[in-house]
Amino acid sequence: MLKIENIKKTFNAGTVNEVKAIQGLSLEIEEGSFVCILGTNGSGKSTALNAVAGTFLPDEGTITLDGVDITRWSEHKRAKYIGRVFQNPFSGTAPNMSIQENLALAIKRGKGRGFGWGLPKSLVNDFKKMVKPLNMGLEDRLENPIGKLSGGQRQALTLLMSTALRPKLLLLDEHTAALDPKTANKVIELTQQVVSKDKLTTLMVTHSMQQAVNLGDRIIMMHQGKVAYDFKGEDKKRLNVNDLLTLFDELRQKDLIDPGVAALLLGNYI
Repeated sequence: MLKIENIKKTFNAGTVNEVKAIQGLSLEIEEGSFVCILGTNGSGKSTALNAVAGTFLPDEGTITLDGVDITRWSEHKRAKYIGRVFQNPFSGTAPNMSIQENLALAIKRGKGRGFGWGLPKSLVNDFKKMVKPLNMGLEDRLENPIGKLSGGQRQALTLLMSTALRPKLLLLDEHTAALDPKTANKVIELTQQVVSKDKLTTLMVTHSMQQAVNLGDRIIMMHQGKVAYDFKGEDKKRLNVNDLLTLFDELRQKDLIDPGVAALLLGNYI
């Protein structure tokens, strides 16, 4: 479904600020799979997600989606097939536009857009049905600017917007990292419901080992722009948070992670 073959990306090449963010990453994700990607800051996990989204073009390698080579496609062209939820609750939406106007833009993604006088009543009713299951009372506030909502409400709506047209691929870029624990759990529950209902092929970057253990059917741990570990099937089911902590420690022992970084990482997850 998604095939990444030997992609490489270096930022600020040839300067003192050169960063080899991805170093020959290869990965295949089957249709309907829910994959969680873990890694320290600088491991390349978010860079890999951006490469798939089209935020930048890789220096080398190819990216194929559903049998189509999208390596040189623009981010705008890919948006017709790829849904994305960002870490920042204020990204991915038009804050000064109403909830219903943002939803209207979402269902027009990748299609021609014309001008009209307001939204048809039937479409507004559809939007009410769409947001009511969130149990946030937003079905009665569709005319409110989306920028006035809380971070959790906004992320929930962004998730709905990103999946409204059932994308071929859903990208979740640490989409609960900026939320308080209670709100993050609610958004994660919604994520599980949406992905499961439509059997969406999903790639989720997270810092939370608990989320990685609880969600999806595959865990990929990245380091230095490459895949360090890849668990799926029964191997993934058997993993717990302590197992993942041990794996990070093993990477440190192999000198793949700087000791200071490893100590900080372990301190964050214990």
